[in-house]
Amino acid sequence: MAAELRAKVGDLRQFASVRRVVLDDGVERGVAALAFSNGGGLDFWALADRSLDIGPLWWRGMPVAWQSMAGFRSPHLHHPEEEDGRGYSRTNSGFLVTCGLDHFRQPIPGHPMHGRLPFTPARVTAQGEDWNRSEPVLFCQGEVMQFRFGGEALRVRRRLEAPIGGNLLRIRDEVTNLSNDPTPQASLYHFNFGYPALAPGSSVTLGSRRLLEVKALPDVSLLSESVSFPAGDEGTSATCKLATPLDNDMTLEIAITFDASTLPHLQLWHDLRPHACVLAIEPCTSAKVNGTEAVLMPGESRAYSLDIEFEMKSQRECLL
Repeated sequence: MAAELRAKVGDLRQFASVRRVVLDDGVERGVAALAFSNGGGLDFWALADRSLDIGPLWWRGMPVAWQSMAGFRSPHLHHPEEEDGRGYSRTNSGFLVTCGLDHFRQPIPGHPMHGRLPFTPARVTAQGEDWNRSEPVLFCQGEVMQFRFGGEALRVRRRLEAPIGGNLLRIRDEVTNLSNDPTPQASLYHFNFGYPALAPGSSVTLGSRRLLEVKALPDVSLLSESVSFPAGDEGTSATCKLATPLDNDMTLEIAITFDASTLPHLQLWHDLRPHACVLAIEPCTSAKVNGTEAVLMPGESRAYSLDIEFEMKSQRECLL
């Protein structure tokens, strides 16, 4: 691919690139990001100043990610402990917010809502375009520390990959306990979908099981709630799909595939009220009710693997 393209362009970044950008207005001022454009219709921003999570994301020009009125607020304005530990709700926005690393869900004494990882600046260790692989990719790598002297010391190392010209986003995380003590380790991947990727007729399935169907958008009759489900048998992969019919007799399908041995549960959350209209698909490490977290021993690591695949299909294809 690269050799053929090089003869036709001055710079291969004309076709696919990762570029450093810095936002410069309002509450987003100063937020560093990596703008991915893979040459196949997948474009997104990896927000270096927000845990290398993903802010806006587009597939073939269509906005997929939900964005709240907070925009992509600077981490310097974020205070997780405010409002009885509910500061997360003032900054939550974007396609992916990774929650943890030793707690997620509602605040409890000593732990704010969704933990201390969200919106923590990452240290970017590598980024760019690798045209020399058999499958050329865009990529970035970085790490984030959650640390308290005398307490937890959890490091997450992340690599994001987007095959050039493809329809796939890969997330590979490794969480390591660098403290001297055993530490419960909790992770939840908060994937947020908004209009028009979320619309009347959208459905969510886990394997062959239908979990949710959107009847209207907005929908004031449907209460905001979250429910968790077992993802599958240990040692297997699980796939959760969002399918949304479009106006042109096509269907947008987004499939999130993850390793059920480290992410054994899937949580759904939605708020379809006006000015919200968000659906979250959340692979996670524990059940909502009576869930417990596995412990990482000192020096021990745990790997997380998630693939997000984007497709446009004819509605006839979806029925086959």
